[in-house]
Amino acid sequence: MEAPLPPRESGRFVVEHSQDVFVEEEGVRRVAEMLYALRKSEELTASGWKKANPLAPSPTSDHALNWVFVVDTMNFSFWPEREDQQCEVTYRGTTYYGYMTLCAAITRAMEEGIPITEPSYFSQMSVEELGHVLRSDNNTPMPMLEERHRVLTEGGRVLLQHGGSFRSFISPAGSDVQKMVELIVDNLPSYRDEATYKGKRISLYKRAQILVADLWGIMEARVEGDMPNLDFLTMFADYRVPQALVHLGALRYSDTLMETLRNGELLSSGDRREVEIRGCSIWCVEKIKAHLWSLVEERDGQSCNINSAIIDFYLWPYAKQHHKEMAHIPIHHTRCIYY
Repeated sequence: MEAPLPPRESGRFVVEHSQDVFVEEEGVRRVAEMLYALRKSEELTASGWKKANPLAPSPTSDHALNWVFVVDTMNFSFWPEREDQQCEVTYRGTTYYGYMTLCAAITRAMEEGIPITEPSYFSQMSVEELGHVLRSDNNTPMPMLEERHRVLTEGGRVLLQHGGSFRSFISPAGSDVQKMVELIVDNLPSYRDEATYKGKRISLYKRAQILVADLWGIMEARVEGDMPNLDFLTMFADYRVPQALVHLGALRYSDTLMETLRNGELLSSGDRREVEIRGCSIWCVEKIKAHLWSLVEERDGQSCNINSAIIDFYLWPYAKQHHKEMAHIPIHHTRCIYY
């Protein structure tokens, strides 16, 4: 089978053929200006990894890398069927929702003495054991428990075949980001986020790329080397960042798509509209980044090192912080293991 286009090229291809999602140049420029004003803030650096992952072990801990692998392997599909019925996990007096329930549950399990970051354990844990680790404080369980169990045990077996840790698994790639992503998607089927669009095989690789970005964040926090080709990474195409891009005017949905989403229609993974939302988001952020780089070069006379991953790391919490302001913009719902 023909190899899929890499995520960046996939984004460009989708934009060129999209029927319902469009990149808006004026909005792209406005977002780039907004980021230019923040260019020297910690919000646009990797040094805030611990701040962005407050429930993770210390980056210097031996558990940190495996914690990231466990969390990122199950980092998908947290949206509730009903807003008033959300899974929630309380840890140290704070109640968490969405993605943070997973982080809280894994950290809680570690404190309880469950070796959840050890591949020898999570490669063979039962569904019931994982259900206990991911238990909710209310009657709404975390979605897709069986799928999370399948991908986590699969991932644990792969790590055991490659030295028994995430560090040993990823080490053959050295510091090459592209090789890291390829290593992940070649060996871990659950990270193989691909689709066929307009007769072309494309890739989006949301979780594979965020796993590498989180690894980079830990390495930066540890001051351990660097990854020179970080710009290989694109944004991480999910459902929250596209909503932010529409809110900021950089992305536009057709009236038909807006009506579909407002009616609550579920989009299956690989549906043309779902692929267009995600693919156009990738290319939209690429254009924001390119314009931001031009602004820094023209106004500051220097090169810019703010990559697409950093822009995503800014936009995702931005969407969470401004969720009330953008509540009128529907997010697309796709129940799958890829995001």
